[in-house]
Amino acid sequence: MSLLEVDKLCIGYGGDLAVDNLSFAIGRGESVGLVGESGSGKTQTGLAILGLLPATATLSGNIRVDDSEIVGADERALNALRARRVAMVFQDPLQALNPYVRIGPQLRRILLTHNISKGTAADQRMLEMLDAVGLPDPFRQVRAYPHQLSGGMRQRVMIAAALIAEPELLIADEPTTALDVTVQAQVLELLDELRRDTALLLITHDLGIVAGHCERMLVIERGRLVESGRTEDIFAAPAADYTRQLLGAVPRLDAPSLPPPIASHQAEQLMAASGVCVSYKEAGSGPLNAVKSIDLSISAGETLAIVGESGSGKSSLVRALLGLIPANAGTITFNGSVLSADVQKRSLAARRDLQLVFQDPLASLDPQWCVADIIAEPLTVHEAGLNRTQRNKRVVKTLSQVGLSEAFLERYPHELSGGQAQRVAIARALVLEPRVLVCDEAVAALDGSVRRQILDVLSEIQQRTGLSILFISHDLAVVRAISHRVMVMYLGVLVELAPTAELYRKPRHPYTRALLDAVPVADPAAVRARSSLRGEVPSILHPPAGCPFHPRCTFAEDRCTIEAQSLRKVGQSEVACWRSEDVL
Repeated sequence: MSLLEVDKLCIGYGGDLAVDNLSFAIGRGESVGLVGESGSGKTQTGLAILGLLPATATLSGNIRVDDSEIVGADERALNALRARRVAMVFQDPLQALNPYVRIGPQLRRILLTHNISKGTAADQRMLEMLDAVGLPDPFRQVRAYPHQLSGGMRQRVMIAAALIAEPELLIADEPTTALDVTVQAQVLELLDELRRDTALLLITHDLGIVAGHCERMLVIERGRLVESGRTEDIFAAPAADYTRQLLGAVPRLDAPSLPPPIASHQAEQLMAASGVCVSYKEAGSGPLNAVKSIDLSISAGETLAIVGESGSGKSSLVRALLGLIPANAGTITFNGSVLSADVQKRSLAARRDLQLVFQDPLASLDPQWCVADIIAEPLTVHEAGLNRTQRNKRVVKTLSQVGLSEAFLERYPHELSGGQAQRVAIARALVLEPRVLVCDEAVAALDGSVRRQILDVLSEIQQRTGLSILFISHDLAVVRAISHRVMVMYLGVLVELAPTAELYRKPRHPYTRALLDAVPVADPAAVRARSSLRGEVPSILHPPAGCPFHPRCTFAEDRCTIEAQSLRKVGQSEVACWRSEDVL
């Protein structure tokens, strides 16, 4: 008998079915991936198993954990099941954890509610669990509030809360979507190590994660199961068109490199920065040095990717280039002219030529405006002489460039999918026909197929117009698909700069190597390198002496703790590492 049996499950809202006649089973200790794009019904299925659907949902079918029926069960029966027999790791731990309660009492409540332990035994179990999930200082973090922990630490706390009662089934709902690729690798390794005999239902849209961590997989499209079977069999010979589409959209480290840009890097540079520094004032402490003396350049038709974990200074750097935050030092030039550090003091021509696409399109689009007005707004500022007909013509033309029809003109942001909203954000940036487009984690939160579509749109526009792109990301697999050169940043410092093909073939810095090792491989048969990166990024307020990466580096030696190597030429790369030859 299976541990979990889902039979003809239907979940509806109003007249729409979010899950339609879904059936599957999970055995004890088995790991199963539930795969599909946003809106396919994955999360709804996970919530239904725990009896957490809202009152507005209609539910039919059967969900059984051993001999316990979930559908129709009362709250008392569900509370006895939750955490003790079935537990869940939610996608956003900051929302799932109580912001008003310290970490320790939240874990202790689980133990007390289910009569697992109490008193000093409960305290000891909490500390052991937090230590097991890799928190560096459990004695301190057990007294912390959720907002005082980093994203990776909060997700580890969620895993500790889910596993502390030793459940029989663990449901992990997109547990690494919001995390850096390095932290993602650590969290997934942690799940594999800690769950022991606990069955795992891993809900994700990332097939690379499923390939490395699930024995079987279920593929659902619009609430319907379209394919199921052993993971290696489906990857080798997918039967459903939808599965083939998902597999085709997975970014790969072994993808071919882009051809040279329209204008080679040896040609006159369109934009350059020299010695750019950005710091912030922190109350009660010294300055926070987010960016430390960065040089960069970009030519027409080139995509320069800026890569690094959260806190590396990527966004601070590009916002300084755009004049959205002031650079404390350094010079920024565009088309041969020096730009003011303040965007308000720059000419309209310079401001229209540098445009930004934000990470979260729904947060950057005015919810009260329709798509037509959102895209037209830059034209009213920079081309005030256009009449309504001319503006509308430009809006329609730009919308078609990003693959959307006129039918979207009257829609509002909340009526768009994530991919459609990001296309509108790109169209708003492109309507002025800028020369440089800055994409700040612009595809980080998108499903694989939608992400692929957005990258294709950007590449096609670049080839046609000679657009230059600054592409900020923490994901080196995505970067390979769109960039000509790659800058790698760590704790505000540039540690490696190389042509894309060279960086992927011969990473010279240990941090670059660690980022590459952490990328999920969409092949169940592939031999996976265990993530060599351990621990958290050090506090930027108190960076380590010498090389900022040395506390996490497997190649570090004594001189790395004293003096940082400045950028030096090694082959086609520029790298800041004493042992760059050894990394190969």
